[in-house]
Amino acid sequence: MASLTFGLVAAFAWGLHDLCVRQVSQKTGIFASLVAVLTTGLLLAVPVGLWSAEAPGRADAYTLAIVSGVLFGLAGIAHYKAFSIGPVRLVAPIIGAYPILSVAWAATTGGGIAVWDWLAVFVVIAGVGYVAASADDGTDGASRGQAVGWSVAAGTLFAATFAIGQAASSEGGELALQAPTRLAALAVVVAVGLALRVRMIPGRAMVPLLALMGTLDAIALASVTGAGAFENPEYAAVAASTFGLVTVVLAALFLRERLKPLHWGAVVVVFGAIASLGL
Repeated sequence: MASLTFGLVAAFAWGLHDLCVRQVSQKTGIFASLVAVLTTGLLLAVPVGLWSAEAPGRADAYTLAIVSGVLFGLAGIAHYKAFSIGPVRLVAPIIGAYPILSVAWAATTGGGIAVWDWLAVFVVIAGVGYVAASADDGTDGASRGQAVGWSVAAGTLFAATFAIGQAASSEGGELALQAPTRLAALAVVVAVGLALRVRMIPGRAMVPLLALMGTLDAIALASVTGAGAFENPEYAAVAASTFGLVTVVLAALFLRERLKPLHWGAVVVVFGAIASLGL
């Protein structure tokens, strides 16, 4: 299925991206990191959009793309904030549970959702709850609570971003819509940063890594929203959510964020259930 293929591409891109988020956001700052990442994505999206010969088929496609971009910018702030506070194994599974909302939205808008899909949703909820409640990572209770709160906000905003972005590209023109989406996201992040009076220019040493992250982020978002032109686009969001599994495994291997056997089991169950939705 094309939607699942697009989602898996996004999963690997975001998995690699998120491996860098915590270190980058702590060293460079949330807003400086986001501005660099979104700017890189915008610089890639503009020529791709100009090169694309297919214009969006929906009359309101650009409006929807801008709304999607605004939500994506807010989701990015919550996402980076969560990763700057909590460990990957706590944050990634919570953010990665957003397909619960994507599938629910598809069901309310007339999509056919199998009984097994709903059973898998309950498995996801139980598994995510276990990982969030039992992760022993040295983070104090208050910080863990903040990380969970920001993670829930990020996941909710990502679900809304993808639903609206896929609606915008439902009649084609997905490549042409990437630039306005990322421009809107960048504008929101800059506006919030100015309001908070935070630093938004990264150090030169971090620019290459941030540019790589921006490229990965652009590939991932284009993959998920581009699935709007195919059957069951919500399953692209479902497949993309397995980015958490990629991130957690990489973090355990390279960042020494050790996982207990039961945590490994919960992570496998959570993302196995998400991956099984719609299959």
